[in-house]
Formats: sequence, structure tokens, C-alpha cells
Amino acid sequence: MKLRLPLFAAFFLAGSIFGAQDAEIDLVLKIGPEGAHNAEATQAVAMLAKAPAEQLPRLLFAMNPANEIAANYLRSAVDAVVDRTLAAKGKLPVSEIRAFLLNTGNNPRARRLAYEILVRVVPAEAAQLMAGFANDPSVELRYDAVDLLIQAAAKQKEAKENDAALKAYQTALNAARDQKQIEKIAGELRALGTAVDLPRHFGFLTHWRVIGPFDNTALAGFDVVYPPEKEFVPAAEYDGKAGKVRWMEVATGEEYGKLDLNPPLGELKGVTGYASTVFNSPIEGPAELRLGCKNGWKIWFNGDFVFGRDEYHRGARIDQYRLPVTLKMGANTILLKVCQNEDVQDWTREWEFQLRVCDATGTAILATDRPPTPPAEPKAKSKAPSAKK
Repeated sequence: MKLRLPLFAAFFLAGSIFGAQDAEIDLVLKIGPEGAHNAEATQAVAMLAKAPAEQLPRLLFAMNPANEIAANYLRSAVDAVVDRTLAAKGKLPVSEIRAFLLNTGNNPRARRLAYEILVRVVPAEAAQLMAGFANDPSVELRYDAVDLLIQAAAKQKEAKENDAALKAYQTALNAARDQKQIEKIAGELRALGTAVDLPRHFGFLTHWRVIGPFDNTALAGFDVVYPPEKEFVPAAEYDGKAGKVRWMEVATGEEYGKLDLNPPLGELKGVTGYASTVFNSPIEGPAELRLGCKNGWKIWFNGDFVFGRDEYHRGARIDQYRLPVTLKMGANTILLKVCQNEDVQDWTREWEFQLRVCDATGTAILATDRPPTPPAEPKAKSKAPSAKK
């Protein structure tokens, strides 16, 4: 794969240093799952690790189109170049690395790596830069900036400056995207007597219509076009896996917007369900759907297919998937298909998702008719899941 990306074209043509290393980078970028091209990539990384320091921006840019495996290979080459250069008391191209870091269009992991390089060579400047990353699109950079805000708020609380601490924790909550940080901040705010509505704060969608279960035996249901993908008729009734199915209204008060499909659709395995809602937007323009889901899923926005992943039980987290969309002023329809596999171990029972609407920085966009957040209910103990009809 030849590295020819418009975003980087001018940079590539800027000097002679970019005439080298193309072949090795191409080999690394070809690496795939299950060790595909692993041997060639290993040899290429060994060559890239010997590159001069002025090649570091080139290697960082190469991480932009890289898959996760290739990015790890390239990172090892970057680390080797930095270590060798600093051990020899050489100089790194600080201005170019800084420029790469500050360009929010670059790969978040690569930007984090650029920041770590700056920490080693210009620590005071790196600390100043970090303070400005609280609202950065990159979660990798935002985390440490939020941690600084939490520390500052804690000092104010310790000094009995409760009003200042409240404002500082609220600023931290506005910037936080990591669940552990969010839990800590929310706990501190509540301890200071402030109510915290996390579903509203982050814009998690809490009210849905759901239907199912349909069949997903042998994982075939992921590609089957069931009736909800063709039409939305609230009063319709269809043949499901366990009998007739129809749309039903559900709501979730779970603190991070998780909607558990097991209670309304049944504790079955090898099944598929659908969730639909209308988001009445206050604005028109670009936005993001941010999804967390450990099941197989597909999503449609205003009738157009957005994306899908046919994977199961590989973990879920807030903002796990970021899906760019364009909002219409007023009603926007969202349809989500969530598939459950046939494994019956306890850790595979989850059949749930969380979805929110926000801008590119993760700041919530709230619907004009957003209802109050439902009261949180204790999670019911589930019966053993079944693959039977």
C-alpha cells in the first residue's frame, strides 16, 4: 500500500528526508491479522529503527493510516530512534514533533506518542501543552489533562474552598471521557451536595422502542434483513425466533445509558434484536453517534446504513465507536441492530448497548424534547441464558 494521503502530501514533499524509508513503511503497513506479513514487517522495523532522528516525523505520520498491529510496530521503531538519539546526546526535531502533536487530524495514538517524546526532551513545555488538552478530541491526551483538573479540585476541597472545588470538579466532568474518572468526579460532586445526572450530561439516549428476538443461529442473523430494517410500523407484528414479536417502549436509567435487551426481549442466545428512536435535533450539521457495545451490531441513521461490526463479547466502553453523521434540524431516526451469539457462559450473557449524540469533542447534543432521565433501577439477577426456542 503506497502511502499517498492528501493530508500529508505537502509534508512528504517538503524535504529529502522523505525520499527514504518508503519501502520499509509500506511493508509495515501491510501487516494484518493472524501474522500476515509479520516476517517482512519485523525486518522492516529493524531497518526503520536505524533511521536518523530527522525521520521521526515521517514515522509518526505513517501511523495515521496504520492498523493497530502496524501502529505498534511503528511505535517500536520510533522508540528505538528516540532512545538511540538521546543516548548519543543528539537532537530531535522538536518543532516538527510539536506540530504533529497539535494537529488534531492526526492519529490519536500517534499524537500521544509525540507528546511522550516531548516529555523526554522539553518536559516543561510538554506540561504546559498538556494543560490545554482537556477538550482535545483525543481521549489518549484528554485523560491526563482531566487528571490535572481532578488534582486541582481535590486541593481546593482539602482547603475547604468548596465553591471553587465544585466549579473545578464540574469543569473536570465536562472534559472527562474515561469512566473511572467520571465515577470519581461524580462521587466528589455528590459528596459536595450537587446532584449529577450523567445520562443527560453526556447525552445518552434513554428512551427506545425495541423488537425481537429474531434468529441469529450460527451468527447468520447479522446479515439477514429482518422486517425492522425495511420499515418502521409501530403496530406491526412479525414472526420472531420464539413466536410473534412487536415493538415495545422501554427506557433506561442506568448511569451510563446502557439499555439491557434481556429483560424486554428474553434471556435467549443466538438471537437478534432491534432498537429504534427519534432524535429531535436542535441544530443542523456534523455530529457523532458514539456507541458502546460488546455484541454484534449495525446502525442506520435517517435510513442510511452507517457501520457495523460482527464481533461478540470483546468488551465495551464509553465512546467505543465514533460514527460521524450529519444531523437534520428536527427529527432524525436511529435504528440499531444488536446480535447475540450462542455462547452460554455467564460472561457472555450481556445483550446491551449505550448510545449518545455529541459533537467531535464529545460534548453532548441534547434533543429538543429530551425526557427526564428515568430513575435508576437495581440490575435484576438474570436467569441462565438459553439457546433454545
